[in-house]
Formats: sequence, C-alpha cells, structure tokens
Amino acid sequence: MRRTLLAAASLIVLSSPVLAGVAVPLDEVRIVTFKRPAATVYMGNPMIAEVTPIDARHVYVLGKNFGTTNIIALDGNGKPIISDQVTVFGQRTGAVTLQRGIAQYNYNCTAAHCEAYAVTGDETTYFQGTHTEIQTHEDLGSKAATASVASSH
Repeated sequence: MRRTLLAAASLIVLSSPVLAGVAVPLDEVRIVTFKRPAATVYMGNPMIAEVTPIDARHVYVLGKNFGTTNIIALDGNGKPIISDQVTVFGQRTGAVTLQRGIAQYNYNCTAAHCEAYAVTGDETTYFQGTHTEIQTHEDLGSKAATASVASSH
C-alpha cells in the first residue's frame, strides 16, 4: 500500500508542468505567499504573467501567455525574499484541439456539447471572431444590467 502511494505521488510530481517555482494555468490566478513581508515585487516578463499585490506577504500571479519568466520579491532593505520561475501552461479539463492543416481550433467540451475557446496560436479569423462574440455578449449583458438599474429608479 505504501509503495503504491509513493509511486502515485512520484507520478504526480513527474507529470506536473513545473517541478519548482510557480505554475499557473493560462487565464487563471495563483496566490504566492512570501516568508517575510515584501516591499517590491517584479515579474520578469509581464506579457507572460502579471503580478498584483494583495498585501505585504501575498500576491496574485495571473497567467497571460504560454511561457516561462521569473518573479523576484525584495524586502525593505532590498534583500531577496523569493527569486523563482513562473511557468504559464495550457492544461485545461475537457480541452479539445482540432488541427486542420496548419490551422488550429480549440474548444472546451463536456459530454453534452463543445464551446469555442480560442487561445493563442489558433487560426486568426477563428480567434478574432470568438473574442468579438464574447465581447458583444458581455456588452449586451452590461447594457441590460444598466437598463434594469435605470428603470428601477
């Protein structure tokens, strides 16, 4: 039993996207906690990941693009608290990638249906069209909410 648990734990560690550092799925956030209060926090490449302070000991790290960069936090005396890699990966549950020649199309699927989920690297027209439809949907929802608030006054 113990051997099975150790083997399973080893498999999980070996299959993780990153063995050390901060691993963040694309378009998600993770909380990073520092051992000591930080005065300054830097993200190596803000195009890959963005850092937002919560308080002196915690920050959010948002995965913005696939890749690896680094995070550095310094205390009030300029001494490093953390200097670590940040890797943004694209592991999604229910993800389906359709390859048609050189064109790539991504979808999120359940047992019932699939929905468009355009990601970096998808065919340009599909990517732009999907994001335009999402923005239009959000705009209509905002207008409906604004109209509802205005009519209740």
